[in-house]
Amino acid sequence: MNTADPGGPRGRILVVEDDPEAALYAVHVLSRMGHFDVAHTPDPVVALQRATSEQWDLVLTDLDMPGMTGLELLAELRQAVPALPVAVITAHVISGGTAEELRKGADAFLEKPVPPARLVAVAATLIAGRRGHQSDEGGSQSDEDRGPSV
Repeated sequence: MNTADPGGPRGRILVVEDDPEAALYAVHVLSRMGHFDVAHTPDPVVALQRATSEQWDLVLTDLDMPGMTGLELLAELRQAVPALPVAVITAHVISGGTAEELRKGADAFLEKPVPPARLVAVAATLIAGRRGHQSDEGGSQSDEDRGPSV
């Protein structure tokens, strides 16, 4: 498929969400409205395995999950695949140390409910930024380039 085709996939997104309804929403919005190739897993351990063995343009992870939190997944992803953008999404108000950890490590932070247009815009911005940064500087991304301001 031609990459200039607006109906073609704009990037690969791995959604890590243990809530089936929230996962269905994210997958639907990102694949239908955003035209992304989207896969889902409810298990952060599986997500980490997939992120290190497959090519992804973005990981969108919930914060509160059993077995491994979104913060723990974020830290593991930063070690294993440092240039991979990670957006964290949660329905809970975040403050204190958790908020500081998110500011330091996540490329974007979204609070549920996320309007569809915002979810697509954040994903598109992070993926476009990653692709532009990879072509400009060989794919490495410094801490100064990341920030939840998207």
